[in-house]
Amino acid sequence: MAQKKGGGSAKVADVADIQARDPLQAVLLADSFTQRFRPITLERPKVLLPLVNVPMIKYTLLWLESVGVEEVFVFCCAHAKQVTSYLENNGSFGSPSFKVTAIESNDSISAGDALRTIFERGVIKGDFVLISGDTVSNMSLTQALQEHKERRKKDPLAVMTMVIRQSKPSPITNQTRLGNDELVLVIDPESSQLLYYEEKAQHSRGVVSIDRTFLADRPAICIYNDKQDCFIDICSPEVLSLFTDNFDYQQLRRDFVKGLLMDEILGYKIFTHEIHSSYAARVDNFRSYDTIGKDILQRWTYPLLPDVLSNGNGLQVKVNRQGVYKASDVIQSRSAHIGPLSLVGEGTVIGDNSMIWNSVIGRGCTIGCNVSIENCYIWDSVTIQDKCKLRHAVVCDGVVLKTGAVLEPGVILSFKVIIGEGFVVPAYSKISLMTQPTKQDSDEELEYADSSTGAIDSPSSTGMENDSNGVFRSKSLDSPCWDASEVGVSGAGYLWLVGEGAHEEEWRQSVAPVPADKLKEFLRIHEDKKEVSSPTANVNPTSGESRHDSGSVDDDEDEKDDDAYFEREVEETFRRAVSDVPGVKLDNVILEVNALRLAYNMTVSDCAGALFHTVLKLGVESLSGTSRGLFLNAKEEIVKWKGLLKNYLQSEDDEVEVLLKFEEICLESLREYSPIFCSILQVLYDEEIVTEDAILKWASEKQGADESDKIFLKQCEGYIQTQKTAMFQTVTVS
Repeated sequence: MAQKKGGGSAKVADVADIQARDPLQAVLLADSFTQRFRPITLERPKVLLPLVNVPMIKYTLLWLESVGVEEVFVFCCAHAKQVTSYLENNGSFGSPSFKVTAIESNDSISAGDALRTIFERGVIKGDFVLISGDTVSNMSLTQALQEHKERRKKDPLAVMTMVIRQSKPSPITNQTRLGNDELVLVIDPESSQLLYYEEKAQHSRGVVSIDRTFLADRPAICIYNDKQDCFIDICSPEVLSLFTDNFDYQQLRRDFVKGLLMDEILGYKIFTHEIHSSYAARVDNFRSYDTIGKDILQRWTYPLLPDVLSNGNGLQVKVNRQGVYKASDVIQSRSAHIGPLSLVGEGTVIGDNSMIWNSVIGRGCTIGCNVSIENCYIWDSVTIQDKCKLRHAVVCDGVVLKTGAVLEPGVILSFKVIIGEGFVVPAYSKISLMTQPTKQDSDEELEYADSSTGAIDSPSSTGMENDSNGVFRSKSLDSPCWDASEVGVSGAGYLWLVGEGAHEEEWRQSVAPVPADKLKEFLRIHEDKKEVSSPTANVNPTSGESRHDSGSVDDDEDEKDDDAYFEREVEETFRRAVSDVPGVKLDNVILEVNALRLAYNMTVSDCAGALFHTVLKLGVESLSGTSRGLFLNAKEEIVKWKGLLKNYLQSEDDEVEVLLKFEEICLESLREYSPIFCSILQVLYDEEIVTEDAILKWASEKQGADESDKIFLKQCEGYIQTQKTAMFQTVTVS
């Protein structure tokens, strides 16, 4: 009887615990506290900037709702009225239990100030998710949250769990595909405790200095330079009080995380949770804006996709097999072409012979005739007149490009800028109707706020005045004071000058690819470093595990991840070349692929295989809208790019590796090619991409394989016999 009574009491206690459970809360920082999106963010907060035609904050809020967060506190400082207005008008996210509350502050100038304000309000009741409003993710939070809570039960000093993921950096430029500096982490492999966090760890010398005390009571530590900080944190309430007790804590990573890791007295601990198959990334600069935008179009962020998010909004964006997203009311000339990985918003008109590749076009845009748009982000209500050419640019709402205007790579045009007829805007230029502040903030982390007032620089110092909506605009919009050398005749806007020493930062974090001359310079420096390095040099490993005894963990899994990331990077580089019409510069493509080869420690045959895979993808994609068959499409692409492929086939063994890769492609990713394997093989031979010796060597290696591995060998038996006969006749005649 006693046991039954005790069991009943336990059930009652469980019910009481559930009823008393605090709702899962989140703190969303709507201010980035950086200047990287100026001059755009002088007029609109970063979280409301469109990412593939959807405000960034919407991706974050939808994810928080999907993972079970019930209450979100959105902290906003600069442009608070715009943020709160958006939340009021777009606050319904489907679930009645999902509550979003804005917390405004006019005097916070850092993330530390924001969290101190949250603490003072007393709204956080338990563990909470800390996230920036420019984060895109589809990960499940269940496991990370459970790990955090279990650790907290055992150790009250475990105050934070950081989400990380694989992100292979480049040893050439010391940055990730998101444009961030290379990150070095030291993690205890047994407990996942974070021991060391450094964004810039003397990479120029190739040395990472790790304290030996990390190994004092641990059998192993893992040192990584191939992880990405997702900026998704699960925090205990103590995190808020720690910020309140330490006013030196201003930035989350630079001050708080590094401060806790170095503080041996308090003993607080930070842990990591690594995701593998899920997606999570933060829009930190223009390069990551472009990268994440491409990831969305390639559907890595499912279900946060343009065609899914448009459901119920009357937008009716649909996607076809070429990866072209288009609203149902788009008016497109029959001679206009929209290439793969592009999106065109509703109400947009596209004129004759205009070409769009790898670009996002907003709502209500007017694109004239003979316009070329490549790898651009065109926002709403933009007018692009005839014969304009745009490459790797961001064009904000209301911009007008007059006939023949050209935007070179890396250009940023802020709201309502006008570019005159035939004017060429130089690479990496930033133009705005806002004059550039003459007084710059001393702290690079301040995005909008002056350190003394918490407001944008005074109108007297910037030439701006505040309108009724709280937006600063130029006082002289109605007077013809624009410099024609900056925006062309009849143009409108001010050219922002790049600060001294900031030129490298501009192209490293730009929407444009790394310039070819910079890649050459980096490659030369990298090769020089490799030549002078010694096997006995005092250089610690930057990715892997350091043990008292030798060994490795998950090597096979890491290699698979590296292969996947490498192929994806090569494909993106190649597609940029495909869209660069007219006149693809093969030397630049080869340069970029070589940089990737060094970054991922791959072979030339790996490069050839990745490029060949992408060429075959183009053959499949071009099936839509054509009466030609797959073979003819694939043959055309192979002939077009044979020079690039042959550049990476430097030996007979390399050619055999590509044939093995072709088999893998036919069995796994592009099964459409399985029935025509032999026909494509003959094209490769006819175009002198692979030799008959390589074909016969491939066939010979297959002879001893299992029957299931001889599918394509059997398909090619007749062709191979013909090759053998031809070779025998050649030898006999000789």
